[in-house]
Amino acid sequence: MRRRETIHASPLPACGERSPAEAERKRREGGRVRGRCRESELFETPPHPNPLPVSGERELRSARLGRREFIALLSGAGAAAAYPLPLRAQQNSTPTVGFLSSGAPGAFAEMTAAFNKALSDAGYVPGKNVTIEFRWAEGQYDRLPALAADLVRRRVAAIAVAGGAVSAQAAKAATSTIPIVFIMGDDPVKAGLVGSLNRPGGNITGVSLIIAQLMAKRLELLTELVPSASTIAVLVNPANPNAQTDLSDAQSAARSRGRQVFSVSASNPPEIDAAFASAKQRGAGALITGTDIFFTSRREQLVAVAKRHSMPTMFQWREFVVDGGLVSYGTSHTEPYRQAAAYIVRILKGEKPGNLPVTQPTTFELVINLKTANALGLTVSPQMLARADEVIE
Repeated sequence: MRRRETIHASPLPACGERSPAEAERKRREGGRVRGRCRESELFETPPHPNPLPVSGERELRSARLGRREFIALLSGAGAAAAYPLPLRAQQNSTPTVGFLSSGAPGAFAEMTAAFNKALSDAGYVPGKNVTIEFRWAEGQYDRLPALAADLVRRRVAAIAVAGGAVSAQAAKAATSTIPIVFIMGDDPVKAGLVGSLNRPGGNITGVSLIIAQLMAKRLELLTELVPSASTIAVLVNPANPNAQTDLSDAQSAARSRGRQVFSVSASNPPEIDAAFASAKQRGAGALITGTDIFFTSRREQLVAVAKRHSMPTMFQWREFVVDGGLVSYGTSHTEPYRQAAAYIVRILKGEKPGNLPVTQPTTFELVINLKTANALGLTVSPQMLARADEVIE
């Protein structure tokens, strides 16, 4: 124990006592004198009936705290008590954001790049001052609950969720406290994720791609491009619990236009070719791909199979048409991920997800591949060409 150096000085009067000079001055001024106390007396204890030996008493005195030290100690303890230990740890550490998807990393390369760039542009650079923990179900939807639970166990600051309502539902079932930001095509209200788009409530919000409305528009554009198609097939993934939603939306839209709709299924690559062959045999004059993330990951195969079966096909994303598909209608496939990243940033800065409205895209692109249309023997009207945002020749 560190020993204190003793400095000898004239002692102060005891509490209540006055120095002779001070008493004389006060008598001349007619005032009162308050006694001054030696600082040590404020913290001294009464003499112990069995005093320590001199050496022990010297050590005890050296361990005593001065008044300023004592107050400083109390202040520090109070400040520490005001912040629970986990919160203080979070303030001094790099936040971790979970990213849960029903898809595979290869299919999401462009989307995750857009997500990471948006975080970086806002000052949260992945690998530097924020950590991203990715979890991929790779089309195996039954893995999503365990993957979501793993992110919760890691106590991430927020979870971004992609790959449909099934991913968001798994995340919501895993936690009611960690903020969740989804990117999905399904209606989040119908899916039971939020109370309303304007006031989601709870711990969840995100970006909705309004697929139901888009499905109706896709069918309208496809029948305009292929007016002879009285029957249209819808490609769905039966492994997706929400596959029926795509079919129901297409059936509702088809009835209003006097068309018939039926579904063909594929949940793995070999089944894609079989699904197109089945659609052709059953008399479909055109086909619409569903919104399942599995189909996004099989872009090249879908374009090639549609060409082999001479099936006019409406796709969800522009990139399919760039690769040789006939037509697409939808929003940018990367913009929703930038919007989700913006919400993650706001949540990391303290905003509550339940107070952030579910956002929806405001711009949509009609893209037509004129070369593919010519190969299919289709004539694209001047009016439709004028409406297209992009024509690939």
